[in-house]
Amino acid sequence: MRDVLGIIVCNMHDDLVPQLTANRTLGSIPFGGRYRMIDFALSNMTNSGIYDVGLVPSKNYQSLMNHVGNGQEWDMSRKNGGLSILPPYAGARGVYRGRMEALYGIREYIKASDAKTVVLSDSDVVANIDLRPVIRQHEESGADITLVYKRSEVFREKKCAALFFNECGKLLDLYLNPELEGTQNIYLDIAIIKKPLLDELIAECASKNEHSFVNSVLMQKKGVLNIRGYLFDGYCNKLTGLRNYLDASLALLQPEVRKSLFPAERPIYTRVRDQVSAKYGENAKVSESLVTDGCHVDGEIEKTVLFRGATVEKDAKVKGCVLMHNTFVGEGCDLQWVITDKNVVIPAGTHLAGSEKYPLYIPKDTVL
Repeated sequence: MRDVLGIIVCNMHDDLVPQLTANRTLGSIPFGGRYRMIDFALSNMTNSGIYDVGLVPSKNYQSLMNHVGNGQEWDMSRKNGGLSILPPYAGARGVYRGRMEALYGIREYIKASDAKTVVLSDSDVVANIDLRPVIRQHEESGADITLVYKRSEVFREKKCAALFFNECGKLLDLYLNPELEGTQNIYLDIAIIKKPLLDELIAECASKNEHSFVNSVLMQKKGVLNIRGYLFDGYCNKLTGLRNYLDASLALLQPEVRKSLFPAERPIYTRVRDQVSAKYGENAKVSESLVTDGCHVDGEIEKTVLFRGATVEKDAKVKGCVLMHNTFVGEGCDLQWVITDKNVVIPAGTHLAGSEKYPLYIPKDTVL
């Protein structure tokens, strides 16, 4: 995989979860008690032998830089190549509007690479994907572009692309935000493309002032280029909104989901934070929940994800919630279907309730 370059665009879908991306990139959204969304894209590349990876942020990327650091946790801290955080500007045009402008802004970085193939990825997918068979199929089929997709129901919230292939496996059509029923081929925003072709497409889009990879490349070039698909059949959740974030978080409580996401041979890496083990008080009652290190539980939690350092005091009841780092829930509180961001303080006796379809979100550093 030394002739493969990985590029991850970190802010492409910030508008899908504006509550969670007000002060961070989508790639740095906390997930699963101890991870960030970027961890899945980075780990997929590391586990596939891709060690030259460029991250392209746009705005609010301080927390992303703090998290990934020099890439050591992903074995990307290297003298030659490794992890690079690239400037979020498309030349003199300012902050990029779409994936093709993002790539235009790092065009010299791409040209300087000795890679023959480029893996393009966003950071909105929770999945453990081995990219080696994808790249192998791409090379053996002679495809110009290979798109990774999942058989799934159409996402009804925002930004969903459904792919249609002919009997030979070539892309026949693509529907953006389709009003379709049933299971479809949902594009996972992961593409394999030949580097010389990518450079040509970047230059062409720049000359036409076009910025979207889906609209300007896939839709316009489907009849010209050899565009094929690769079906990923493992567990996958594509982040499409706050409700979907809650669903994806609580799905981790299912053993089969954890088994698919975190196999021993392909671990998901993240920044190491050494904390004490979780502490359970004598009044603690825990069922169907994920509790990470540094937590203190003395109340009752059910079907809930607690991030590092979260506290639930005695006589408090928490159900169907995601409580991020250092959230404090006081005595006698009652929380149902609530998502708290980092450092939220909920005083004793507070009752908060959302629903499974419409979770209640509490912003970062809020003291109720």
